[in-house]
Amino acid sequence: MLSFLVVIFTCRASAYPDQLKIALITDIHFLSPQLVCKGDALYAYEEATGRNVGDLHEVLNKVVDELKDVAPDILLIAGDITNNGEQQSHIDFIDKLKPLQDEGTRVFVIPGNHDVNVPDAKAYKGMDPTPVKSVSRKEFAELYALFGYGGALKRDDVSLSYLAEINETTWLLCLDTNRYDESSKSSITGGTIRTQTLDWALDIVREAREKNIRILGMMHHGLVEHFPYQAAFFPNYLVKDWQKNADLLADAGLNVVFTGHFHSNDITLRVSSAGNTIYDVETASLAQYPFAYRIMLLTNKNLSIDTRFISSVPGNPFLDKEYRQKLERITRRVVFGRLNRIGLTMSCEMKQTITDLIVKMNLLHVRGDEMPDMEMMTAVRDFAILMEGEADINSFAFDFPPEDNNVVIELF
Repeated sequence: MLSFLVVIFTCRASAYPDQLKIALITDIHFLSPQLVCKGDALYAYEEATGRNVGDLHEVLNKVVDELKDVAPDILLIAGDITNNGEQQSHIDFIDKLKPLQDEGTRVFVIPGNHDVNVPDAKAYKGMDPTPVKSVSRKEFAELYALFGYGGALKRDDVSLSYLAEINETTWLLCLDTNRYDESSKSSITGGTIRTQTLDWALDIVREAREKNIRILGMMHHGLVEHFPYQAAFFPNYLVKDWQKNADLLADAGLNVVFTGHFHSNDITLRVSSAGNTIYDVETASLAQYPFAYRIMLLTNKNLSIDTRFISSVPGNPFLDKEYRQKLERITRRVVFGRLNRIGLTMSCEMKQTITDLIVKMNLLHVRGDEMPDMEMMTAVRDFAILMEGEADINSFAFDFPPEDNNVVIELF
């Protein structure tokens, strides 16, 4: 039955060998409704994460409904499918996407750091969270057999990486960059491309180039920096040795990779010393403001990217505004805490000003196409005054080209 379905889906995509409609979602952090119930445990979880489970279920439902109307040839999911790898969450998430598959959309997934072998997978019922079963690497591949693994052209021996054929002219290389085999108490945020996996991937990319097959990449962690000093301040959101890995893949012939993990809507690029360009198309989370997903059209030479945002759901007409405020509060708390832990001597006024600046920068970055607004300009001016300098808004531009939300990029 599995092979029959794979053949049917392959034939559908092959009808458009030179034009492919692609949808992309990531970082859904789906928590099964079977694992939650109103009470102290759920309240504490929602307060800590800023996520109302009911809201997130409605967001996913709305995205699936909109994708039915779009009717993409393929749907890509770049990891962090579940909240913390709960087996029941995986099972129920798969059920959510069956209507799309039934209408002919092929779905391809890659795990994120919250999907496999998570030691602290929990249900939130009653007074306290209770442990629940997560999934192993083997179980993940079995659960998602119809989401890329069952019909893979090739599988990597040491990770959940695989190669899928979209049609006779297009391959999809899915790279597992997670470190779930090292987990002991919780999931590990940082990512890596294992040496054997990288060699395996480079051989595939070179083969694709020799056969004149266009190849797309997908992984959870970022491959290329999305703003200055990201590797210094947020190293766990890029794969280890990202410059070397990006250059090797670009020189082998990979032009684009779809990523998630940082919960931001941003597109960036890197040019290797040999002059080869690779784009990192990072998509924001469906569990956090701004609730974004991508609709893309791949033609012979170009990838046209259109970003869509969920601003309201039936149960929460003020979703966009409410979750922007939640993100602001959480970011402020995190930044202020980190500044305190660093132990630098600074006045309370300086600490508050720096916090304001970082919070405003983050709110702009997660949505993409960071055009400074009045709040941002005020934060920059306040910072410049404290530093006894003049405010220059251009010196705080930190969005690498190209545009992030609606853009056409030349790939082949």
